[in-house]
Amino acid sequence: MARARTPRQAWVDAGLRMLGERGPDAVRVEVLARELGVTKGGFYGYFADRPALLTEVLDEWERRSGSAVVEQAEREGGDPLTKARRAAMLTFADDLVPVDLAVRDWARRDPEVAERLRRVDDARMEYLRDTFRERFPDPLDLEARCLLAFAAAISSSLIVASHGGRSRTEVMARAAVLVFEA
Repeated sequence: MARARTPRQAWVDAGLRMLGERGPDAVRVEVLARELGVTKGGFYGYFADRPALLTEVLDEWERRSGSAVVEQAEREGGDPLTKARRAAMLTFADDLVPVDLAVRDWARRDPEVAERLRRVDDARMEYLRDTFRERFPDPLDLEARCLLAFAAAISSSLIVASHGGRSRTEVMARAAVLVFEA
């Protein structure tokens, strides 16, 4: 009986996990094959080489942390603050935060990855602007508020400080109110 081929998406998902866990240098065909419990021969049925896989891994990260987030936030609806919170929770979910941080680190050394990160961050900021433009019509005020909210979302996983007996969730929720209240 012939063994079923490992789906293409399984390679991409494994590459995404490996990127988040150990960085781009660890995303290796042999390592992924071992993780998937298959031989590396199946890899070449889908991908020409490792760079082709890395491109698809970045495409998947971009989709999951970009367009898929906006679609879900809009589909679930709510007021602007609710949408922004939902988008932040989806964008910086436990499975995507390590990947996002790995991409940011990788972008410091690779101009193509840096350009992709810039595109993703621009889309994230544009969603915040679109969400809050009506509430904050002054362009500079709007941009500053969006930057503060985005910076807080990204840095939350980097800052390990305690919050005087308050939870990180509580402090972040209050920060969102302070940033987006008129």
